[in-house]
Amino acid sequence: MNLTDLKPAPGSKQNKKREGRGRSGYGGKTAGRGHNGQGQRAGGAIRKQFEGGQTPLYRRLPKHQHISSPNRKTYTILNIGDLEDLGIDSNTVITPEYLVERKIIKKLENGGLKILAFGELTQVFKIEANAFSAAAKEKIEALGGSIKKIVKVAEERSAK
Repeated sequence: MNLTDLKPAPGSKQNKKREGRGRSGYGGKTAGRGHNGQGQRAGGAIRKQFEGGQTPLYRRLPKHQHISSPNRKTYTILNIGDLEDLGIDSNTVITPEYLVERKIIKKLENGGLKILAFGELTQVFKIEANAFSAAAKEKIEALGGSIKKIVKVAEERSAK
């Protein structure tokens, strides 16, 4: 066997169709390109994103889209004035789970619970939350209440 004896397998090679070679040839006259217009002309292919001359989508949209951080923390917020209105005992330790259980808040966001200072506080509370505003800390501690910051497992790992 020599290199000169090698051939493709029978039936694997076919001749290219010769389109548009006269009226009787394959595709005759228009050669499958239809009548007139850009598609019939040689080199008349248009790019996929061409929109027929209207201002294309990539030019209609603003140049810069600001994508928020995928790791951003969002907190479920609760004001201290809301705690006052609920009639919770001062002995009770207020935790995010307790508030969800009592249906005071619907669900916890990925950052957890944050206590804000809006409203007046007259009762002493023991509160455990993921974050506190500075004013809320002052109001709670001024009455003799206690606060405890809950640290999530992922935050503990990143702090190390």
